[in-house]
Amino acid sequence: MPKLKTHKGAAARFRVTGGGKIMRMYGSRNNFRRKKRTAVNALYSRTVEVAPSHTKIVRRLLAGQG
Repeated sequence: MPKLKTHKGAAARFRVTGGGKIMRMYGSRNNFRRKKRTAVNALYSRTVEVAPSHTKIVRRLLAGQG
């Protein structure tokens, strides 16, 4: 059986925590940041857990890691 390769696009966007959760950053972070409220900009720096419906797909893309 050949080895599974990591999808590098997914590896740049998702991180797996020690507990096995898959975390992602918020989208739309690059454009017009200076016009947004400070509180909104602070929200963009957080990480959020990936939706349960997408977890299986993302895990498959990250299969080659670790």
